[in-house]
Amino acid sequence: MSLKFPIYMDYQATTPMDPRVLEEMNPYFDDKFGNAASRNHSFGWEAEKAVDDAREKLAAVIGADPREIIFTSGATESDNMALKGVAEMYKKKGNHIVTSAIEHKAIIDSAKRLETWGFDVTYIEPPEDGITTAEMVENALRDDTILVSIMAANNEVGVLNPIAEIGALCRGRGILFHTDATQGYGKIPIDVDEMNIDLLSATAHKLYGPKGVGLIYVRRRRPRVRLSAIIDGGGHERGMRSGTLNVSGIVGFGKAAELCMEEMEEENIRLTNLRDKFKATMFESLEEVYVNGHETQRLSGNLNLSFPYVEGESLIMGLSDVAVSSGSACTSASLEPSYVLKSMGRGDELAHSSIRYGFGRFTTEEEIDYVAEKTTDIVNRLREMSPLYEMVKEGVDLSKVEWQSH
Repeated sequence: MSLKFPIYMDYQATTPMDPRVLEEMNPYFDDKFGNAASRNHSFGWEAEKAVDDAREKLAAVIGADPREIIFTSGATESDNMALKGVAEMYKKKGNHIVTSAIEHKAIIDSAKRLETWGFDVTYIEPPEDGITTAEMVENALRDDTILVSIMAANNEVGVLNPIAEIGALCRGRGILFHTDATQGYGKIPIDVDEMNIDLLSATAHKLYGPKGVGLIYVRRRRPRVRLSAIIDGGGHERGMRSGTLNVSGIVGFGKAAELCMEEMEEENIRLTNLRDKFKATMFESLEEVYVNGHETQRLSGNLNLSFPYVEGESLIMGLSDVAVSSGSACTSASLEPSYVLKSMGRGDELAHSSIRYGFGRFTTEEEIDYVAEKTTDIVNRLREMSPLYEMVKEGVDLSKVEWQSH
């Protein structure tokens, strides 16, 4: 099989749309163009039926009631709704929120905004493996805690958090639990009842669906969760999120989720094999390669590696025919080291030399082999030009060197 360039290995940033999803969406760009809120004629009824069908498919992924699925423009909006909506609705009960320092910026920045509104936020800093444990969460709780928000899977380093344990803890304390499942929804098993999840965020473009459509799961019973709306006008989506529904996008989201559920087990096996083969090649071919995040408790399609004595940006430039990332897509405009890796205790050098390789549905073994060989060549070439690497090879302990500035 001949390789097609450029090679895409940034599946945590976004995914290409599956042709089967596009086929499902196409009629809703053309003949089936009705507004799902138009209840007086067949065009509206047809659109509403399509939305209801998708809602059922999306709810089934997490064991929810379809009425608990609220459509949004994406996971960023869903995360904002979860934090700000709960904070506003439950502020008389308490003003303390717990999250982690390595959440997506949609959570971090929403939490920062809440701090300006007078709320207290505790940011848990997980250890080097990147996992936020239930014990860490428990130690952060207070009598006035109203919400805990911990992601199911990290977007940069791919680690999986013990969501069920954290959910059980929160349920036992009467505290609402939100998980940003953007990276995990449709890729790992999630059951909102078994895991005691009260709110959950997801988006279509991370699972081979269209951009611009997402969801928030909001529990209806035991307990009934209420949110203050952050977008007003028309009372759509149980009054929580007004606005005309993106019918074609919702149809695509539903189809993408359905395909993920049908293929999840087989896909995870295939991606784990590809990921482990790539990792093994890196460790066999290069000295000093570090895995960022837990070795095994991670997404099957994620591998975040650090190559000391190599600038991540220089490595990416060398990989000009391969799409990879040196951080999350939402922060890639910044040349600062990854805040995720820094919060996990990685020093500037390792954080600056990190590359996130994302594997997905359309990744082939030939692509894995090519990118592994190309990465090896570039790392070796860059290290040959590094005086620091030369000093290390000569046995110099860089931590004991007294550097002088002029």
